Amino acid sequence: MRSDAALLAAARTDAGAFRELYDRYAERVLGYHLRRCRDEDAAHELTAETFAQAWLVRARFRDECGGSAGPWLFGIARNVLMVSVRRRALEATARERLGMQVAPTVSPQQDWLDGLEDDDLPEAVRMRVLDDMSYDEIATELGTTPGAARVRVHRGLAALRKERSR
Repeated sequence: MRSDAALLAAARTDAGAFRELYDRYAERVLGYHLRRCRDEDAAHELTAETFAQAWLVRARFRDECGGSAGPWLFGIARNVLMVSVRRRALEATARERLGMQVAPTVSPQQDWLDGLEDDDLPEAVRMRVLDDMSYDEIATELGTTPGAARVRVHRGLAALRKERSR
C-alpha cells in the first residue's frame, strides 16, 4: 500500500491516486467538520471544499510526518472551517450595520436533489476540482443554485469513493 505522500506525489499526474487519498480520509474529515459545526449538510459542504482545496494545492504538499498526509489535510480542513465562519460573521455584521434583517442561514435542502442526473455529479466534480471553478460558476453552468452545486460536488466525490470501494 502506498503512503499518503506517495499518493500525493502521484496525484500530480494521476487523479486516481488522489481519489485513493480521498478514500482514506473522507470519513474522518467529515467527522471533524460534523463535530465542529453540528450540521450534517454544512459538514458535507465543508468536506467537499476541504478536498477541493487539497486537490488544488496538492503540488505544495511537503512530507513532514513520515508519509502521512493526515496533519496536512486536517490543517486544510481547519482553514476551510475558519474561512467559512469568518465569512458568515462578516456577512452578518454587514447586514446589521446596514440595518437589514438577518436572514436565517440557508443550507442545502433535500428537494435540491430532486431530478439530479447522475451525469451532473462527475461534471460538478470535474468543474470544481480540475477546472478550479467556484460554486457560483458551477451553478451557472449546471443551471442550479450554488448550494445545489456544493451538494453535487460532495455527492460526486462520495460516488467516486463508493465506486472505488467496490
